[in-house]
Amino acid sequence: MADNTTPEVPVRTGPTPTSTLATIRIAKNDRKRRPLPRISGKLLTGIIIVVVIALFGILAPFFVQDPRFSGNDALLPPGDGHILGTTKLGYDVFAQLAWGTRGSLFVGVVAGALALLLAILFGVLAGYFGGVVDEILTLLTNIMLVIPGLPLVMVIAAYVQNTEGLGPFARSSFLVAIVLGITGWAGSAVVLRATAKSLRMRDYVAASRVAGERPLRVIFVEILPNLVPLLAAQLIFGVIFAILGEAGLSYLGLGPTGSITLGTMLNDAQTGQAVGSQAWWWFIPPGALIALLGTGLSLINFAIDEIVNPKLRLAPQAARNQRKANREGRSVSENGAIA
Repeated sequence: MADNTTPEVPVRTGPTPTSTLATIRIAKNDRKRRPLPRISGKLLTGIIIVVVIALFGILAPFFVQDPRFSGNDALLPPGDGHILGTTKLGYDVFAQLAWGTRGSLFVGVVAGALALLLAILFGVLAGYFGGVVDEILTLLTNIMLVIPGLPLVMVIAAYVQNTEGLGPFARSSFLVAIVLGITGWAGSAVVLRATAKSLRMRDYVAASRVAGERPLRVIFVEILPNLVPLLAAQLIFGVIFAILGEAGLSYLGLGPTGSITLGTMLNDAQTGQAVGSQAWWWFIPPGALIALLGTGLSLINFAIDEIVNPKLRLAPQAARNQRKANREGRSVSENGAIA
């Protein structure tokens, strides 16, 4: 009689790396404790910084004097009448800081949203459709990537601002935001293209396509909802790029002149020789606020990256367990405990 028993499949045995075991243990415990990642210190700190600065830019302009009022004494240091002193032309620095924060936030949000829209258009469509569409859109994206960003922004801004017929719009914050938006989308498009190309091969997307769903509906219903954390990270990156780009353009004299931003404040301080006059209260507050806003947005971006990629959240704890075990001459067991 023939032996119908199923032969045993040899199982590979051997020690599992302790760092991998610790990571697995942390991941299991993390899923048992909570379905969603907890709010990290980075995320909480970043949100507090950004919210405070945003509220200052939104509400403070209603409670300060006209930022263009020049009836004050020139170069007054911070005191009772003026919290942050005055400029060379008698402008109140605190009032300009309030309006400048609002202007910079406006440029950042508009440029970031526009850059994200273009990144979705070029990245997600290229990753989903593939073929000729992918090659054409990827070619355009690569062209934008190889062109130096700051010189391109400078050339476009200088050309547009000197174009006749635009009137006040030629040196407005909105125009600067548009210029920054159409030049800052390429990096995000590359990231979105790679992710959309991966999602395109998922079973639920294939099922929708087999069911006869239209491509745009598949993109908006199946692809984009799974890209929300990544889209949020790219939006924040675009806002940071726009705020810093506007500050750089304004410092070079290519920023908006019809409105006040943190960058135009730095330009006024530079042209007014604030450093030579030792008027530190003129240039330090806008520079510090730009740095603080960039720090807050970056912390939020890092926290979102940890949510999108759990390895970034779990690896530090696993590494700490491994280092502790190495110092004590022990090993990390399968459940993550130090033996």
